[in-house]
Amino acid sequence: MASVSKSNHLEEDDDAEEEVQHFDDFTLASSWERFISDIEATCRQWLADGPKNLVEKGAVAVEDSKNLFTVKHELKNVAKSYCMEFYFQIDNNGSQQAGIGNWNSNSHDLQLCFGVKDFLLIAPQSASGVLLDTPESSKLLSAVAIALSNCGSLWPAFVPVHDPSRKAYIGIQNMGTVFTRRFEADRVGSQVPVKLMHLEGLYELFVSKFVYSGVDFSMHTFRVHFMMRLTYQTFPYDEEDEEIDTDEVMGDKSDTAEHYGSESRNKVLWDDDCPWSEWYSAEDPLRGFELVVTWADRTVESTLEMAELENASPHDAEKWILHPILSPYLGDPSHGKRIDFASQLLCLVEALDSSFSAQFMEDFVSVENPSSENLKTSVVIPPPSVLDRVIKDLFREGSKLPDFTKGEHRLSRALKAAPLESLFTQFCLHSLWFGNCNIRAIAFLWIEFVREVRWCWEETQPLPKMPIDGSIDLSSCLINQKLHLLAICIEKKREMNEEFLDCIGSDDSSDASVSMEEHHKVDKRRNTSSEEELRRKRDSSIAEDTSKQLRFERKTERTNSVNQSPTDAIRRGSAGPVGTMMLLKSRQQLHAPFTQDPPLMTEDMHEERLQAVEAFGDSLNVPGQLEKDILLSDMSAFKAANPDAVFEDFIRWHSPGDWESFEPKTTEPSAGPSTEGSKDEWPPRGRLSQRMSDQGNLWRKSWNDAPALPADDQKPLLDPNREGEKIVHYLETVRPHQLLEQMVCTAFRGSADTLNQTNVGNMRQMTSKLEQLYLIMKFTLGALQRNNLPDKAKTVKDLKRLCMVFENVEKLVAVAASIHRKFLDASRLAQVIFSDFYGVYAPTMGMSANDEENKSRTVSHR
Repeated sequence: MASVSKSNHLEEDDDAEEEVQHFDDFTLASSWERFISDIEATCRQWLADGPKNLVEKGAVAVEDSKNLFTVKHELKNVAKSYCMEFYFQIDNNGSQQAGIGNWNSNSHDLQLCFGVKDFLLIAPQSASGVLLDTPESSKLLSAVAIALSNCGSLWPAFVPVHDPSRKAYIGIQNMGTVFTRRFEADRVGSQVPVKLMHLEGLYELFVSKFVYSGVDFSMHTFRVHFMMRLTYQTFPYDEEDEEIDTDEVMGDKSDTAEHYGSESRNKVLWDDDCPWSEWYSAEDPLRGFELVVTWADRTVESTLEMAELENASPHDAEKWILHPILSPYLGDPSHGKRIDFASQLLCLVEALDSSFSAQFMEDFVSVENPSSENLKTSVVIPPPSVLDRVIKDLFREGSKLPDFTKGEHRLSRALKAAPLESLFTQFCLHSLWFGNCNIRAIAFLWIEFVREVRWCWEETQPLPKMPIDGSIDLSSCLINQKLHLLAICIEKKREMNEEFLDCIGSDDSSDASVSMEEHHKVDKRRNTSSEEELRRKRDSSIAEDTSKQLRFERKTERTNSVNQSPTDAIRRGSAGPVGTMMLLKSRQQLHAPFTQDPPLMTEDMHEERLQAVEAFGDSLNVPGQLEKDILLSDMSAFKAANPDAVFEDFIRWHSPGDWESFEPKTTEPSAGPSTEGSKDEWPPRGRLSQRMSDQGNLWRKSWNDAPALPADDQKPLLDPNREGEKIVHYLETVRPHQLLEQMVCTAFRGSADTLNQTNVGNMRQMTSKLEQLYLIMKFTLGALQRNNLPDKAKTVKDLKRLCMVFENVEKLVAVAASIHRKFLDASRLAQVIFSDFYGVYAPTMGMSANDEENKSRTVSHR
C-alpha cells in the first residue's frame, strides 16, 4: 500500500512539473504582452459562443440593418484605452451568411470595401475615435494579429486612421498560410481631383497601389474585379417655403390656426387637397427620393473599359434600390413642436383634467372666480375678431343639409359622439384650434356658442348643420341629441307661427264688411303686438281656435260635394278601412285613423320616463302622463275617423289582445273575424278582457273624455316651446366636466373621421391601422360615457396614451397620402414603398426618440 502511495505521489509531482512548464508568468511580462493576452482571451470567448449565442447574450443590431450585429469589449493599455468591436452577420434562419454576394446598402462600409463577412474593429476611446499616429496603428494591428493567430482565427482586423471625416482604415488578415492580407481604405470627400472623378482615374490609382520594383505598368495588364454603384437623388424641397412659424399659429395670429390660413396662403402646399388641410397644414414627410443602381461582378483590364463603363446607362444595371428620404419629425415625438390633431387633442385632454375645478363654464372666465385668476397668467384667448369668425363659420347656413355619413368609418358609430359634419363636431374641431385649446378659451367659445343657439331659438331661425326631422340618434352624445331635438322644435315652432298668421290673414280677408280704416288698424295691431302676445295666442288650444272651425267647415263642404253617405261625410282623418272589420253598433266599415307620431325624446328623457315607470308601475291602470297623452290622441283620432264607434271598437283596433273573441281565428290578423260582415251572425261574439272590464278603468274614462279630433287638429304631443326652452337651459347650465367629456369623445371621432377621408390608394396596412385606432378609441373613451369617472387620474393618463397612438397613426396617414400623390401612375410601386416603410416604422410606434432613429428610411427593390 505504501509503495502504491509513493508511486502515486511521484506521478503527481511529474504532473505538477508539466503544469509549471506551461505557466505564463505575467510578473515578467510587459504591458503590451498583457494587452495581447486580453485580446486573445476575448476573441477565444467570442469564437466559443458563436453568432447565435452572442445574439442571445445581448449582441446589438447595427443601425439600419436587420442581420448585422456587434458586441463590444473594453481594452486597457498603460497609456490608452481601446474598444474592440466584433461585427458578424446572421440570416433570418439564425445561420451565418456565406458572404457579401451583392451590394447591400445595409452593410458596413468595411464589408462593402473589402467583401469581408465578420471582422474586428479596434478604436481608441477618444473624442475623435481614430489613430493619428502611424507607428501606434501599426503596433496595434500587430498585437491583434498575434492574438488572432494564437486563437487560430482568420478574422480580419481594422483600425481607423487619419481624420474621422475621411473614414480611412488600415487592416490585416491571417490567411492561414505564409501569406498575410493587408487592407487600406481611404475616402476623398472634398477637393477631389478631376482625374479621380472618373472611373479610369480610379482604376489607375488602384493599380498604382501594387508596388513592384522595376515594373513598368504600361507593359503589364492588371485584371481588376469590382462592383459599382451610382446614386441619383431628387432635389430636396425648399424647407423655407414649407416652414410655418408656430408663433403665427398660436397667440395673436390664432386665426391662422382657425383653418382660415389656407385662404390667405398664396402658395400651393402639398396637402391642400387633403381633408386635414381645413384645420392645419402638415409638413411633407417625404423630403425626396434616392435611387441607387448597382453593377455587380465586373472585371476590366484597361482604362478604356472603365471609360466605356462610365457612360453606361442606368437601365443596364443589375439592381435598383429606391428609398424615400423622410422628414426627421417622423422619428421624434411632437412634444408641442408640431401642430396637428394629436397635439391639439392632448391639449383638450388637459382641459378636461382642469374642468373638474368649477361648477359652470362661466366660472372659468369670471373675474370673481379664484381659479380664473390663476388661469389668466398661464393661458390666452384669441382676440374678438377670431371669436367672431369662428361663430360665423359655425352658424353659416349652407344651401343644403350636409352629408352626416361623410368620412364615417364602419366603427365610428361605436363611439358615443356626433357625426363629422354636425354642428357639435364642428364646434369641437374649432375648439382644438381656438387659442391653445385651454379650458378658458373653450369656456369663452362655448358661452358664445350657446348665446348664438339661443338667438336661433328665440328668432325661430334654422339651426345650421342639424337635421329638422327624423328620429333622435341615441347612439350619439347627449349634446348632439339635444341640438337635433332643438332643430326639430325650431321647425315646428316656425310652422305653428306660419299657421297662426295664415289663419289670421284668412279670417281678415273673408270679412268683406271690414272697412279699409279698420283693416289698417288690424295690421297696425298685428305688427306692434309683442312676441309674448303672439306666443300666448299661438299656445292657446288650437282646437278652440275659430280658424280650425273654418277649416273644418271647408273640409265638410268639400266632403259633402262628393255624394257620400251621411256617416262618411263627417268622417275625418281616415287612413282607410281596416280589412272587413265593422263597427259594432252602426255596422259601418272600421277605418284606421292617422295618428300623431310618438314624441321625440333624448337619452336623458328616456331615463326620466323609465324612472317614472319604476316609481308608479307599468300597469295599464296607472299609465304615465306621456302614455296617457298618446292614448288620448289615438282615441281622439279614432273617434274622428269613426264617428259611430264605441269603446269596444277602439279596443278591437288598438289592443286586439284585450278583445276576447269567440269566433275562430283567421289568417289575416288585421282584418278581424271574416264573418263580421255577415248578416246572419251580428254582432260578432266577443267581449272585453277582464282588465278592460274592471270598474274605474282609466282607458274607458279616457275614452269618455277624448274629443273627436283628427291628428292634424290636435294639440301636438311634443310641445316645442317647452322642450326647446329646456334644451337651451341645459346647454347654458351643463357642468364643465360633462361638456368636456363629450367634447373629447366627439373631437377624437371627428379627427379620426377626417383622417379616414384621406385618399391613400389601396394600402391595406393603412386600412388595418385605422380600424385598430377606432377599436382603441372605443375601449379608452368608454370610460367617459359613464356619469361618474371611477378614477379620474387613470382616465386622463389613458387618454394621453391614446393621443400618442393617434399621433403615430396620423403620421402614417400623412406618409401614405404623400407617397400615393407622388406615384399616382405607379400604384404598385407606392404600395411596396409604403409597405417597407410600415414594416420599419410600425413596430417602433410609441417608443422614445432614441429607439426610433433606426426608422429613417425604407427600401424598395426593382
